[in-house]
Amino acid sequence: MTELHALVIYSPRTHTEQVLAAIGDAGAGRIGNYSHCSFTTPGTGRFTPEAGARPFLGSTGTPEEVAEDRIECVVEEPLLPRVVAALRAAHPYEEPAFMSWRVEGWRPGPDSNRTG
Repeated sequence: MTELHALVIYSPRTHTEQVLAAIGDAGAGRIGNYSHCSFTTPGTGRFTPEAGARPFLGSTGTPEEVAEDRIECVVEEPLLPRVVAALRAAHPYEEPAFMSWRVEGWRPGPDSNRTG
């Protein structure tokens, strides 16, 4: 069995397609015979850049709000480091907001027989 992780990323709406392509190309969102599977939800990101920050948007010490998308997908555990590296390279923020965790779903390994 291949362990799955849920991956959630917050991206400014201007860069959502770029982030989706990068993580999908790195192996995120593979379900059966499909690739680049994800779900996005619009929202508002809020942050205040502090001293030493090099913000993509906003100014140090000033609260900022930006239209963002919440991107959700699954990633097979062995691919997670590569997917995270791809999301960091494609994401415009100095420190992108994302999280991942193991999910109780699983997927058969390459040598198993599928039925159903």
